[in-house]
Amino acid sequence: MSIHDFDFPVKQIFRSNILLIVCCAFYLAWWLLAFRPAGAVKGMKTGWLLIPAFAAGIAAVVLAVQGIRSAPIEAALFPGGLLLWGGVAAYFILLAVTGLLFQRQVTTELFLIVGWAVLALSEINTLYGVGRFSRGMAVPFAVVIVAAALISLVCYVLYYNLGDRAGYFDGMIPLLLVALVTAGISAAMTV
Repeated sequence: MSIHDFDFPVKQIFRSNILLIVCCAFYLAWWLLAFRPAGAVKGMKTGWLLIPAFAAGIAAVVLAVQGIRSAPIEAALFPGGLLLWGGVAAYFILLAVTGLLFQRQVTTELFLIVGWAVLALSEINTLYGVGRFSRGMAVPFAVVIVAAALISLVCYVLYYNLGDRAGYFDGMIPLLLVALVTAGISAAMTV
């Protein structure tokens, strides 16, 4: 199946996923250069990579929200509002737990991890709701998204307790997981 065969909501979600993968690629390229344990490249020599990462990420969110909001949902894996309000609650709970219990310095990565999980689960909910994904496809993707978010949270908590080399690789894991899961969802959409 071609993207041209998708209806508007599904097309917007697919386009969003492609942009999110582009975002991850630029963010990962920046990370690989700027946080290299030996010979890190600092300043605008690598910082410019964050500009297309940010632009692609914002555009991905806008397109995903357009697709999700415009979809004529006939069924849902998750009740309306649960994902959004559950994500907000999860963020504040994780903010407290990681800060107080693990003494983890707060960075934007926590917001990005929770935000991505909510967005990806909302996409799966929508794709199921419009009949693009069966329950047999949507539920495993939801489980994979939650697992990827949990692994990313472990990486987030561990990062400042690791040495330069281990931290360098630890910081790549969430980006790679987001890109791989998003690519998997996009590939499944074309089947």
